[in-house]
Amino acid sequence: MAYRAPVDDFKFVFHYLADMPGLLRLSAFAGVECDLVDAVLEENATFTAEAIAPTNRISDQYPPICQAGHVRMPDPIHLAFKRFVDGGWQGLRHPEQWGGQGLPKLLATATTENLYAANVAFSLCPMLTDGVIEALLLTGSDTQKKTYVEPLVSGKWTGTMNLTEPQSGSDLSLVSTKAVTQTDGTYRLFGQKIYITFGEHDLAENIVHLVLARTADAPPGVKGLSLFIVPKFLVNADGSLGARNDVWCASIEHKLGIHGSPTAVLLYGDDKGEVGQGAIGTLVGEENRGLEYMFIMMNAARFAVGVQGIGVSEAATQQALTYARDRVQSRAIEGSAGPVAIIQHPDVQRMLMTMRALTEGARAIACVAAAADDLSLEHPDVEVRREQHALYDYLVPVVKGFSTECSLEVSSLGVQVHGGMGFIEQTGAAQFYRDARILTIYEGTTAIQANDLIGRKTLRDGGATAQRLSQSMKQTAAALRDRAARADVSECAGLHLIADHLLRAVTHYDAVVCYVLEQTKENIRAVYAGSVPYLMLTGYVLSGWLMARAALACMDAETEAFKAGLSPDFMKNKFATAVFYAGVILPRTQALADAIHQGVVLTQAVEHSTLMH
Repeated sequence: MAYRAPVDDFKFVFHYLADMPGLLRLSAFAGVECDLVDAVLEENATFTAEAIAPTNRISDQYPPICQAGHVRMPDPIHLAFKRFVDGGWQGLRHPEQWGGQGLPKLLATATTENLYAANVAFSLCPMLTDGVIEALLLTGSDTQKKTYVEPLVSGKWTGTMNLTEPQSGSDLSLVSTKAVTQTDGTYRLFGQKIYITFGEHDLAENIVHLVLARTADAPPGVKGLSLFIVPKFLVNADGSLGARNDVWCASIEHKLGIHGSPTAVLLYGDDKGEVGQGAIGTLVGEENRGLEYMFIMMNAARFAVGVQGIGVSEAATQQALTYARDRVQSRAIEGSAGPVAIIQHPDVQRMLMTMRALTEGARAIACVAAAADDLSLEHPDVEVRREQHALYDYLVPVVKGFSTECSLEVSSLGVQVHGGMGFIEQTGAAQFYRDARILTIYEGTTAIQANDLIGRKTLRDGGATAQRLSQSMKQTAAALRDRAARADVSECAGLHLIADHLLRAVTHYDAVVCYVLEQTKENIRAVYAGSVPYLMLTGYVLSGWLMARAALACMDAETEAFKAGLSPDFMKNKFATAVFYAGVILPRTQALADAIHQGVVLTQAVEHSTLMH
């Protein structure tokens, strides 16, 4: 499949929904012009289409090979990675001080989505490197930053996060890797980590592992975890590489999807390196604050995995649309002289519109979240920074959980559009489905994101962020009705439909937020039984709101100057997708709200059943 980055949709979302022009007025981005943003989007579109997308099937069919602790990547992946590094894509959003380009996260969200869409397995390496850079910039010592950040930003080195162990999946309180203090201030690490993405490979000169471990006198549970930098090769004082550290790849996993990503089992202190027994590491920050520091990387990774879901959805949608236009089968339902392309059949149209609507809605949420993160860091008004930080925190579990769950639906529909050919590997439709399946699991399952949305993001601020969003959504509904009074007959009907369904969905959202706030103290199990439905309802209503704003933008006569950069067909299609989203997708909030309110019934049913005991 020839992947094409959705440049026009990014331009639309940047301008109308995420306020890129407002971001560029901040002093931090004073040197960034709109023309530069457009140029980066266009260059990234060319890069991902020509250099990365052709490797997607190669990654799937010719996975990395592990021999004697070394992982060898296929030659085409080496070439693609070199072009990625040479293009400076790793440093796009990182500070210029460390060799980056200092561009907004909003812009980087688009460029990384394109990378994820082109080859999600390949993209995991730079994604995790981004997280290591962010964690070290915020928590590393001056020496650690000087040693590691610039080579990571350049792409010369890559990074990983090491949390999971055989006995501790999502429950990090069970982590048992030991860190033994040395007289020179370093530590020797002993233990085993599993599911370490790109934990071993030969694409870069060095791999920088961020590892959770326990010191000898650490308290039990997550409060006793510390964070350590453990490089594959030790780094000399002058920045050159030294001895091979005692961290070794025992094997790589054979997986359902993302075959091109080496998922490693790493042994620390197995006496296989050149430094004697024990992997040498340096402490990040203070002892016993490791999980706090690691959450910086985890939060970055969770947002990124959500954007991966959008990328896979976009790629699956493009392939399904191309196939539906080419595949001729059966006469039109209303009658035709002969067989027609299946894109003319109503149910195929329903599936394709669902794929497009879910993808564009999820993209809009991610971009709005990225803009909020930019504002939370760079806006001069402290109150704006505080509010935008709260918004970003609230949206991260939604971006991760909702977008990845949508990717499963979208990629599954992509297989269905292909019919029997979708089940055949040669078409490529099945790969999107297989690749998407991990996205709802790693970096915290959907349930973990949903529990976070309830506990840390809704209850902690008493629902304040949710209520602010609700007010904004109601204002959009009112604006839709006002605009409908001045619209043509056909457009008027669409605007009223969007307003009606949006208001209904917001009513469900308000009721569920109130239920969560009121019932948690009385029946916490009942509330958390509906945590995933709550997350999905939130995702549907927020993306429905942003699609409603998109419909308004398509109607706004004052934006004709900007519309000149987008074709009339694009604006027509965007409006149609917004109407479809409101009429077909937003009604899902009713069923989800009903299910959430039946949490007590669920818990009672479980109590009376032997199935769950």
